[in-house]
Amino acid sequence: MEYFRVNWALFSTMPRPRHFKRSLLWIGFWVLFSSPAAALNIRVGLHQDASSITVGSSTPADLVDGRGVSLGQLPALQGFSASTTQGGVSLGGKRAGQITLKAKDNGFVYVGDHWYRGHVRLLRGYGGLTVINDLNLEDYLASVIGKEMYPTWPMEALKAQAVASRSYALYRKQYPKYKLFDVLSTTSSQVYAGLDAEANSTQEAVKATSRQILTHQGKVIEAVFHSSSGGHTENSEDVWMKPVSYLRGVPDFDQSAPVYQWTLNLTADRLRKRITGIGDIISMSPVKASATGRIQTIKVQGSKGDRLMKGKEIRAALGLKSTLFAAQPQFSPVAATPGTKTKPSGFLINGRGSGHGLGMSQWGAHGLASQGKTYREILAHYFKGITIQPMD
Repeated sequence: MEYFRVNWALFSTMPRPRHFKRSLLWIGFWVLFSSPAAALNIRVGLHQDASSITVGSSTPADLVDGRGVSLGQLPALQGFSASTTQGGVSLGGKRAGQITLKAKDNGFVYVGDHWYRGHVRLLRGYGGLTVINDLNLEDYLASVIGKEMYPTWPMEALKAQAVASRSYALYRKQYPKYKLFDVLSTTSSQVYAGLDAEANSTQEAVKATSRQILTHQGKVIEAVFHSSSGGHTENSEDVWMKPVSYLRGVPDFDQSAPVYQWTLNLTADRLRKRITGIGDIISMSPVKASATGRIQTIKVQGSKGDRLMKGKEIRAALGLKSTLFAAQPQFSPVAATPGTKTKPSGFLINGRGSGHGLGMSQWGAHGLASQGKTYREILAHYFKGITIQPMD
């Protein structure tokens, strides 16, 4: 512990980005009491197309290039700016096609505003700096659970998330979407924020389900999940337009979710800016919907034309929590000019749930766990015909 006090005294006089100093107050405890786990590694894309980013480490760190040749070391507890150069990257006065930062003695690496386990790789992408965190899959999951659920939730819900997230990560390794990494650290994959999101409960959930994954007919499944379905999850063909046998719609238990029901008021001016090219929005009428009412196609009528939009398109355009919604036009109390068609002053959107509605509902898992269901029962409810088995 004396090591951290001495270095902190030197370090504290130097300017650092937000959260850097505060995080260091407890990093020493992690070094002393955390133990590495043995398992498969996962490559997480932390940043893409960054102009520059601050990196550092809790212990002295080795720098190696893409061929594994040493470039030297970075001192502990100091922040350095990484950026792209002609044909590569630059960090701490070192330049190479790519640079990997490896903290010694089970130390941690700092990137931007977060501390991470494992190694960090820096390379030049098409639009700037790409940053990849390579770490143990089980360690990765302890952070994912803390971001995807609340660490204070029932343990059985956290365990269900651990198995689902492990399965999803392994599926993405086997069927990659990205060239340089396996998953992103955002909702495009599953949310990950390094050490900041870990808690005793999330680590316990990972350990209690160690190496367990969901399989269907002997193969790991794409164990997708969402926040809240609004009462009933969806069949895959009603969202992805392709049938997946283990993704069947089931009644949900998410009534306690704060997003179970929601409303949004959008003025005519805001709508015109978000759905452009057809003038003032007159009406929004569903053309095709799932059995539960989730919008698949909608007709948007404007004063200068109409547009057919897919559910996910209008959700993105209007910033809606889900495609399970109804739009009701609102009219100004001021009388319209005689002979003209009355235009809505805005729309009231009434919706339910948050997310795509496929697979496990996280608030539903919370509800089932609160009823005394085990994580195995929760997973069997949301994923049909699956087996929970050890990862090979």
